[in-house]
Amino acid sequence: MTAEELIKKVRKIEIRTKALSHQIFAGEYHSAFKGRGMAFSEVREYQWGDDVRNMDWNVTARMSAPYVKVFEEERELTVMLLVDISRSGLFGTQVKTKREQIAEIAATLAFSAILNNDKVGCMLFSDRVEKFIPPAKGRTHFLHIIREILEYQPAHDGTDIGEALRYLTGAIKKKCTAFILSDMLDVHADASPRYEDALKVSVNRHDVSVIRITDPREKSLPNVGLVHAKDAETGASRWIDTGSRRTRNAYAQWFQTATDQADRLLLRYHVDHVDIGTDEDYVRSLMALFHRR
Repeated sequence: MTAEELIKKVRKIEIRTKALSHQIFAGEYHSAFKGRGMAFSEVREYQWGDDVRNMDWNVTARMSAPYVKVFEEERELTVMLLVDISRSGLFGTQVKTKREQIAEIAATLAFSAILNNDKVGCMLFSDRVEKFIPPAKGRTHFLHIIREILEYQPAHDGTDIGEALRYLTGAIKKKCTAFILSDMLDVHADASPRYEDALKVSVNRHDVSVIRITDPREKSLPNVGLVHAKDAETGASRWIDTGSRRTRNAYAQWFQTATDQADRLLLRYHVDHVDIGTDEDYVRSLMALFHRR
């Protein structure tokens, strides 16, 4: 992609996501991801008019004088976008590739956060963390994130969602709202997710949601005879007889098993998630995700 093409693509995404964020998502985002609770600030001596429900009885007993807990309003959220840039994201048989769909959804989330005066950060990951953009505010920062998602060339091809979650837990100390944007195809040989341990730790510290991007052609093989297929991430290749119903059924069953096991894992840890195809308008799906919260 030339510099001119990149600028045009970034500008196109900015125009669309800005309109969506202003017209549709701003209120929905604010309601779903408020981050507007009351955070503990300090303990001080009781003053006339203080709410007795805020009494700190432990300190009161220790000091032999009444003390109350003081809370302050949390004024902003930190939003982290965990963006899968492994080579499987270059796949797409419809209007967009998975990576292009991810970029536009990430832009919409980022702009909605900026409208809400929240900080936005981004982590680009393959089978390791390729780039970490610390949370910040402003249009320039927003455009920087989108350019990186579109243009960044990863040094590695694979996918390791667990590594991205471990990095998040170590890098962001305070609670944040984290969105994983990925096809979530990071599985063991039996199609079970490889990232359960890391997810279990991260959901105890952060508010994690998953936006799973898929392409319709990933779900089943077309009947086009003998084809030479290559795994984009491992480089392994083999001949596959797609004319065999048994082969097509086995592949479809594998993909469905991987999806079902990921769904059960996310449900077990109370992680909100939504599936969005490369052939879909993501607006309705994002709205459904926001409404469920």
